[in-house]
Amino acid sequence: MWLKPNKMIQEQTLEQELTVAKKKSAKPMLWVSMISMVMFFAGLTSAYVISMKRDDWVSFDLPDAFHISTFLIVASSITLFLSQRFLKQDKRQLSLTMVVITLILGIGFIWQQYVGFNQLKSIGLYFTGPESTVSTSFIIGITFMHILHLLAGIIVLSVVIYNHFKYKYKPNDMLGFELGAIFWHFVDILWIYLFFFFYFIK
Repeated sequence: MWLKPNKMIQEQTLEQELTVAKKKSAKPMLWVSMISMVMFFAGLTSAYVISMKRDDWVSFDLPDAFHISTFLIVASSITLFLSQRFLKQDKRQLSLTMVVITLILGIGFIWQQYVGFNQLKSIGLYFTGPESTVSTSFIIGITFMHILHLLAGIIVLSVVIYNHFKYKYKPNDMLGFELGAIFWHFVDILWIYLFFFFYFIK
């Protein structure tokens, strides 16, 4: 008579242990993936510096839209930080509002990057083709790779918002939110690095 209840308890205990194990491994796995991304962009920017020695290297100022996009993505990190803080205080509506604003700012960042590409084209600087330059190809190429990572961040934010609507986050259980926030802040810092790199090294 006691076998079935004992089996249920064992299954519940096993499930809890698996959940704890997943939580413990989630952040380390995220950090490993971010380190690999850092190495990837470090390699690209190193190639940029080496290519500056070429005779056909052309220097130019970053388009205004890139400055605007930098402001937007910094603002998005601030709103996401506030969202996480409000969630810890169990202010769910404020938290949800802030994370939605973060998503909107992220989309605005991508739009301004696109505007920036068009601004480069308007002054005769192209990514490929006979009118392209090595410096333009590097900047647009590296920026585009960052946009791809940011698109992944947009997907992550969308999942966070969905889970927020489903009340899956609590002040004492918000691992999914924290992982999404870490990734978003990482993408933010990555762009700030790239922006100042291109601003001062040209």
